[in-house]
Amino acid sequence: MNRVIAVLLLFIFITAFKSDKPAYRLYNSKGKKESYSKLLKSAGEADVILFGELHNNPICHWLQYEITEDLFNNGNGNIIIGAEMFETDNQLIIDEYLSGIISKKSFKKEARLWPNYNTDYAPIMEFAKEQSIDFIATNIPRRYASVVYKKGFSGLDSLSSESKKYLPPLPIDYDSTLVCYSSMLEEMAGMGGHVSKTLPMAQAVKDATMALNIAENIEEGKQFIHFNGSYHSDNYESIVWYLNRYKPGLRILTISSVEQADISKLDDKYLDRADFILVIHDKMTKTY
Repeated sequence: MNRVIAVLLLFIFITAFKSDKPAYRLYNSKGKKESYSKLLKSAGEADVILFGELHNNPICHWLQYEITEDLFNNGNGNIIIGAEMFETDNQLIIDEYLSGIISKKSFKKEARLWPNYNTDYAPIMEFAKEQSIDFIATNIPRRYASVVYKKGFSGLDSLSSESKKYLPPLPIDYDSTLVCYSSMLEEMAGMGGHVSKTLPMAQAVKDATMALNIAENIEEGKQFIHFNGSYHSDNYESIVWYLNRYKPGLRILTISSVEQADISKLDDKYLDRADFILVIHDKMTKTY
């Protein structure tokens, strides 16, 4: 009788599992399924967490909020937040908003926010405000990334000393053989478009700026959680490569986000892309 009950319970469990429709799964770098609790535990042991997102995916933004709140609660508030979506010359405006000096209306008007700010990034910014958490604008002002795209790194030399305060130290370290940069040129060539060697340089100056601002703002005893497009931290390159130059020895944990039609198994092409891979069903609705 006990065996019959056991078989029945197993059948119910398998049936229930098959009928489940999860929105996402988590995998480690080798393709093994992992739980959120394992991700949170691993993140809690890191100095820097680079959460690579798909900019228009609501699951990414929801999980970003959840892990930020949980790291804050588990670490007695000892976290710092940073994001690609905010440019370094807007740091003063962010600080003024978080401290209550300026209104939300003024902040939104002046801070050059991304179009999806209200749905995707405002919840974390408001959490930082409520909990008095430092929020660091890490990305290079887009006008300077545009200079690199048009003129290469040499274009930065002619900027004023005031402008260079928003840049990494010049000359910019750059390794064109890194996959994150070389693949950009290969993809452009494959599409039959004009191949400009300065395009990956413009990407690199963003990576370098973000890495520098993480390195300069991380504090002893605090964790820095950073939000960026997955391509800025995938394959342990990009931001990671520059972080290891600006502040060697940091314990860095990376999260990458991908979409698949079948989320029950990690596609082989995503193996070793990050410490944790967030796999989201490709039918997921988008925020824009």
